[in-house]
Amino acid sequence: MTTTMSQACPLALAPKLSTNKDLAPAPAPGDIPRPDISWFPDRKVFLNRVEALRLLYPDRPTTVPAGWPTQLNMARAWSGSDFSDDGKEYIVQFDQADLAEIDEALVHFKSLPGDLGPDDVSKETFPLPGLEERLEAISQEIHNGRGFVVLRGLQPDKWTNMENILVYLGVTSYIAEKRGMQDFDGRMILHIQAVVEDVKKHGAMPNSPYVARAQPFHTDLCDILSLYALNTAKYGGESFLASSAQIYNELAATRPDIIHTLIKDDWIFDEFWQGQYHTRPLLFNFEGQGPAFQFSRRPLTGSHFSPHHPDVPAMTEIQAEALDAVFFAAQKHKVELKLQKGDMMIFNNFAMLHARSSFHDEGEQRRHMLRLWLRNEELMWKTPRELERLSWECYGDHEWRAKRVWDIERSPPELRVKYRRASCA
Repeated sequence: MTTTMSQACPLALAPKLSTNKDLAPAPAPGDIPRPDISWFPDRKVFLNRVEALRLLYPDRPTTVPAGWPTQLNMARAWSGSDFSDDGKEYIVQFDQADLAEIDEALVHFKSLPGDLGPDDVSKETFPLPGLEERLEAISQEIHNGRGFVVLRGLQPDKWTNMENILVYLGVTSYIAEKRGMQDFDGRMILHIQAVVEDVKKHGAMPNSPYVARAQPFHTDLCDILSLYALNTAKYGGESFLASSAQIYNELAATRPDIIHTLIKDDWIFDEFWQGQYHTRPLLFNFEGQGPAFQFSRRPLTGSHFSPHHPDVPAMTEIQAEALDAVFFAAQKHKVELKLQKGDMMIFNNFAMLHARSSFHDEGEQRRHMLRLWLRNEELMWKTPRELERLSWECYGDHEWRAKRVWDIERSPPELRVKYRRASCA
């Protein structure tokens, strides 16, 4: 299995980037003035900016842009208060018959001739006849309903790491069978763990998925995102989801001018590769589905562990206000999910934003999630033109995806420290 780091520029095959240096003033390198906005938002800074801009720009738009809805009335427009504390609305509990069928499917896969591995797991090689109809209904719920589900009852401790990956792929094959590439070395699965020992070894701060700090609301680069909890932390590490439709409704009703800002194509995304960047909107009107977000904060704000290249232009104060407004609307409407060992959380990456609290590992209680980026080619949302490049990087036919690297035990430390672009938050 290949784990060697590629030294080629990962953007070489991608569609041409926008590198328009006229998007912002260009003082001497390192001297670009930037708004006071942090990777993890500060409410006081946000409220001060809101008041200052209110006085500076009193005549901003009071209605949503032409062609955009005033409200979204659909199943995915929910608030956290709509769900009970026990999560009965979105938790699917596997019973003993279900678990026995999953065990039988694993035995069947391992009995097949040839040297089969993760790439060979499919509905055909991992048969779940009793669960198939329910899992396909869950896929419909993820794509066209509430947008998320938690599958509960699996017992990862009874399987090896490879067997857990095979089970994970087998179950999710019935929800979204196509798997996306998660970095430019062709990794198809990521191990999300805190790896503080790597800081000492490599002398740099790893990306967010690989440390215990909290992560702000963001989306990943895929259609469907899945996390399988092989283990949980001593405490903390809660997951949060927020409906993109509900965030849109909140802003459309209270600050429609922010909708105008979010749909403009002048948002600057740092590529974290030799000063390259591209521009696009944060909010998209998906055909047949309505408004939804696609962005993470780190390429927009930079961070202490991943600072902007000095050649990357700054966002505006109005953009800073809009970006934090999305975060605080997500905070207001979020649902908290306390995942248990063996849970699979699967959700529509376009239909919601997600975040995570900080956590503390101790002894055998060490948080370890397996992440997949998935797509159901029959139910997928139509990709907006501005996101075609990201879609191609994740699911397209190119030399990096052809490598199909499957890390069975953990993700390599070099990836966690050096290749910041493989991280989303």
